[in-house]
Parts: sequence; C-alpha cells; structure tokens
Amino acid sequence: MVPKTTAARHGMDAHSYRALMRHQAGAVTVIACGTADTRAGLTATAVASLSDNPPTILACIQRKAGAHDLISSVKSFSVNVLAGDQQDIAERFAGRSGTMGSDRFDGLEWITLQSGAPVLSRALASLDCELIDRHEFTTHSIFIGRVLDGKFRSEAAPLLYFRGDYWDIGTR
Repeated sequence: MVPKTTAARHGMDAHSYRALMRHQAGAVTVIACGTADTRAGLTATAVASLSDNPPTILACIQRKAGAHDLISSVKSFSVNVLAGDQQDIAERFAGRSGTMGSDRFDGLEWITLQSGAPVLSRALASLDCELIDRHEFTTHSIFIGRVLDGKFRSEAAPLLYFRGDYWDIGTR
C-alpha cells in the first residue's frame, strides 16, 4: 500500500509537504557569496535552470540564511553542484558539522571567476552568477542570476539528495 498524506481544507501542512518533496531527487549545491573577508554559503537543492538565452539560474534561499542578505548586497553568487565524493561539504554548509559562517570555507580550495563570488574549485559544476532579480515569497527569496562563467569536472558523478539522505549515483 502506498502511504498517503492528508491535505487540510486550505492546503497541505509543511510537514506533509516536506515528506512528499523528499521523493524528488535533487542535485546538491553549495551557494556561496562574498569576498575573502566576508563570505557566506549554504547547502541548497532548490536551484534550477531558468533560461539559456540569456543563461540564467534561480536559487530559492530562506531569508534567515546567513548568505541571503549578503547575496542581495554584493549582487553576485556562485552555485556549486557537488560531486558524489563531496557529501562532507554538503553537511558542512548545511550546518551539520557545527562549523558556522565564513569558517565553512576553511580547508577547501576556492577560486573566483568573473563576478568575484567564491567558486568551489573541485565541484562537479560551478556557475558564476550576477544577481539580476529577486522575488520574495513567504519565508524565502527567489534569486535570479545571470550566469557569467562556469566550469565543470566531466569525470565526476553528482551527489543527490533523495528521501532525506545523500546518494552518490556513481556507487549505487
């Protein structure tokens, strides 16, 4: 039997919604912004391609996140798609390791491309973005970035998030 969630008359509650969304496999990314003096970053799966003409991406970020206001002020960010061997980085930027703020960047190799945002050098793929628009919706902002530059590692497999756990499809 397939479990069913129950929606209230005016929509589904947050717990039921999260339970459903855990069944959508998603790429795991680290969104990073700032400069060497003031950097911030977070793990996110709510990232999507928006258009290829011009190349744009959207990232949904909770307004309480440390990177949220910094992205708005510096007007740039990177989206770093993590490889299967980078689960520890995902957990660090999700706050699960206890490391906070700019300390999350320590011990990892970061570069900059056109926008100046920090780019994780060994990510599966990285998109260097200029913030061109922002829309607020309840607890989150939708940041729209014009992709200025990028890089990728063709030999690596992606890290996915599915059913509340990380999956390295290179080993499954």
